[in-house]
Amino acid sequence: MSNLYRIDEYRSKASQTFFERRELDQLLSLYSRRVASGEWRDYAIDQVGSAAIFSVFRHTHDAPLFAIAKQKSPRGRLYTVFSGRQKLARSKSLTEALKVFRKHLKVIS
Repeated sequence: MSNLYRIDEYRSKASQTFFERRELDQLLSLYSRRVASGEWRDYAIDQVGSAAIFSVFRHTHDAPLFAIAKQKSPRGRLYTVFSGRQKLARSKSLTEALKVFRKHLKVIS
């Protein structure tokens, strides 16, 4: 005989973090621009502990090139951009954290 367990009894919804629609719009807009340029090919959205993570991949079976994490902190939300284990940017605003992906053009003579 099997037992039935309610998952919501084991997880506290107060400690969970999710991306809101506006945040997903920003992330998917950046993702679609990079897909169009041929840099990225796949993405994943995960929830690890109390963080929501948007990861992008060059190839489906590779490790993520970048991961954008949204975490709750005592002072509000905190967004961190990772490349592997290296932190590239950290901000209270997703827009500010995503500025790390802007390309800086240089004139070469």
